[in-house]
Amino acid sequence: LQVPCAPSQPVTSSESRRFTNKHSKKALKASLTLGILLGMFFVAWLPFFVTNVTQAVCSCVPASFFDVLTWLGYCNSTMNPIIYPLFMRDFKRAMGKYLPCCRRSGEPRPSAISLSMRNSNSGPRAATSLKNVL
Repeated sequence: LQVPCAPSQPVTSSESRRFTNKHSKKALKASLTLGILLGMFFVAWLPFFVTNVTQAVCSCVPASFFDVLTWLGYCNSTMNPIIYPLFMRDFKRAMGKYLPCCRRSGEPRPSAISLSMRNSNSGPRAATSLKNVL
């Protein structure tokens, strides 16, 4: 007794290469985005922390210089919402969906109830009791 089996199509090397190239491009883009974000973080906050430790040890840092470094760190925090949409398509779509300034004219505005239902993973459920669960 023989069971007929569907002929399976072997994966060709060009399909495999295309699949690998697609994923390697995504990984490269993610690595680039992460590198830019971390690089900006270190450039902005490392001088602040080094100066903070120096100030604790020798009290020789002028207050105005310390203020400039603090604001440099704050500027880094304001750059994150600019960097994410530049490099991440999903983030850009989410911002466009929820911010009125970025929404397309034909898109409806999401209601607060639909947002809370979507975010809480709750919805219409059958009543459950502890007895039913156990």
